[in-house]
Amino acid sequence: MTQDRRQRLLLVDDEPANLQVLRHILQDDYRLLFARDGEKALQLAADERPNLILLDVMMPGMTGLDVCRQLKANPATARTPVIFVTALADPQDEATGFEAGAVDYIAKPVSAPIVKARIRTHLSLVRVDELYESRLQIIQRLGRAAEYKDNETGLHVLRMSHYSAILARAAGLGDKVADDILHAAPMHDVGKLGIPDMILRKPGALTPEEWEVMRQHPRIGQEIIGDHDSPLLQMAARIALSHHEKWDGSGYPQGLRGEDIPIEARIVAVADVFDALTSVRPYKSAWPVDKALSLLVEEKGRHFDPVLVDAFVSSLPAICAIKEQFGEAPTGTTATA
Repeated sequence: MTQDRRQRLLLVDDEPANLQVLRHILQDDYRLLFARDGEKALQLAADERPNLILLDVMMPGMTGLDVCRQLKANPATARTPVIFVTALADPQDEATGFEAGAVDYIAKPVSAPIVKARIRTHLSLVRVDELYESRLQIIQRLGRAAEYKDNETGLHVLRMSHYSAILARAAGLGDKVADDILHAAPMHDVGKLGIPDMILRKPGALTPEEWEVMRQHPRIGQEIIGDHDSPLLQMAARIALSHHEKWDGSGYPQGLRGEDIPIEARIVAVADVFDALTSVRPYKSAWPVDKALSLLVEEKGRHFDPVLVDAFVSSLPAICAIKEQFGEAPTGTTATA
């Protein structure tokens, strides 16, 4: 027997006639679940995990607004889109519905083309969110793999990623870019997966020949991430390739200078160096924060973007809060580049 792979919709209305109308409109395209009261709707939403819910507002006992609020309060159902289907037409009613967590409003009596179009729109938005989430998980797992390879600590990556997001906001890039940098920054050293262990974990100083091998990790990282249409993965690839470039052009692997270096890579460079300096490692003691800041300021215009250094210094309270929140004990020896 062929499994029905159509997306599931939960239709909730206390009037059987209204459910029949929706059933007639939607049964050819979707698997349908039905509930005539709020309690049954909540049970089906939790047990069956529908892709979308069409919910009447005016029901006896538990109203649609009550149902929607409980759905959004439950982590298991919070991300399921809810469209209210209702005879209420006052703008304030719509505002109340959106405040409860609904994504859309369809007025009764329903129009078949409108119902189908609204459902398609919101299911496509869910797919976009799921795709972003899956790509984010790939980034996080590859970043985690690089930590194991490098014998690096997860808290280092966590701190420098948060430092990067704080710096992005301080530089005026906005919340969306800052969040993307937060999620992409853990991939900065993923190219170290391609560096031999005898070099990566060498306890002593690297020879010039070994440094040449180590300096390949940015290009390897870009190749591991690859070319994608995802802006998040594109950003991760730019960070992996360019986080060792320097403002004065003396960095690697391309010798980029100034604003030719992607802004997200310039941000990660500041955050990564600061955390490396202020963290305990088997081969070094942690620098005091003021000493690390002095080095950042000293390297303005040479290693680092001067504007970003100033923004980092101005964000020191938030930076120190992250440093304290995600502090750690010393870990094993790591070769750094």
